[in-house]
Amino acid sequence: MSVLAAVGMALALAAIPAFAGDFDDGYKFYESRDYARAIKSLRKAAEQGHAAAQYNLGLMYRKGQGVAKDYRQAAFWYEKAAARENGFAQFDLAAMYAEGQGVAQDYKQAASWFEKAAAQGYASAQFNLGVMYTEGKGVARDYGQAVFWYEKATAQGYASAQFNLGLMYYNGQGVAQDYQRALSWYRKAAVQGNVEAQFNLGVMYYNGRGVALDFKEAVSWYQKAAAQEHTPAQISLGIMYYNGEGVAQDQVEACKWLILAGTNGNEVAGKNREIVERKMTPEQIAEAQRRASVWMKTPRK
Repeated sequence: MSVLAAVGMALALAAIPAFAGDFDDGYKFYESRDYARAIKSLRKAAEQGHAAAQYNLGLMYRKGQGVAKDYRQAAFWYEKAAARENGFAQFDLAAMYAEGQGVAQDYKQAASWFEKAAAQGYASAQFNLGVMYTEGKGVARDYGQAVFWYEKATAQGYASAQFNLGLMYYNGQGVAQDYQRALSWYRKAAVQGNVEAQFNLGVMYYNGRGVALDFKEAVSWYQKAAAQEHTPAQISLGIMYYNGEGVAQDQVEACKWLILAGTNGNEVAGKNREIVERKMTPEQIAEAQRRASVWMKTPRK
C-alpha cells in the first residue's frame, strides 16, 4: 500500500486568536530554520489547544527538527490535532498507524483516520482509503468502496488514484470490465509521469487491448517508463528492439536495455540478454555495454 507522509509546515486556516502569536512565531522560526525556538513557540500554542501548532509540533518530532526524532511524541501531538479535525494530522496519524510508527500497527485505526481526512477532501487520504478497501486492510475488502474513493481522488487529478482506477476497470473490480476506460485512466496518470501507468499503456498498445494494436505507441510508452528505470519496461523495450517491432531492428540497442534491466539481478532480463548476445559480435556487445554505461551516468529529471 502506498502511504504518503505529509511534509512541511501547515498554516492554520483559522488561527485561534489567543494563541496565534505563539503559532505565528513558531512558523516564522521554522521558516528561518531556527528549530529550537520554533519548538518552544509551537509547544506553548499546542499545550493550549492550537490544532495547527499541535500538528506541526508532531511533524517536527517525526522529522527530528529541533528535537530528537521521536515517533511516539509525534503520534501524541498528531492525535491531539486530529481530534480537533486537523486534516493534516488525521492523515499523518493514519500513516503512522499503517506503518506502526510510534504506535502499534493497526490498520483499523489507519483506515478510520484516513476516512476522517478523506471526508475533508484530502486526495492522498482518499487514495489511501481506496487502497485499503482494495486490499482489505483495516476494512472488509470492498471494490465498490475502493472505486468510490479513487474517483474522489481522481476528481482532484491525483495520478496514483487515476492509475488504480484504471486497474479496477481493467480487472473489472467494483466496476464492469472496460478496457477503453482503463486505457483512458492510465493515460491521465501516464501524462503526469506515473511510471506504472506508462508501462501498462505500452502493454495495452502492444496487445491491442482497448485500442488498436500499435507497436510504435507501445515503444513510446515503454521508453517513458524505461527512462524512469522501470525494469519490465526496459525488458519490453529490449525485446521490441530485438524483434524490430515499432522500431528498426537493433541488437545493440536491445542488449543495452536488457543490460540496464538486469542491473538488479532480474532473471528475465538476464535470460533474454543471453539470447540476444548469442547473435552478436564481441564488438557489438562492447558497444551495448558502453551505451548502457553512458545511460546510467546521464542525469535524468
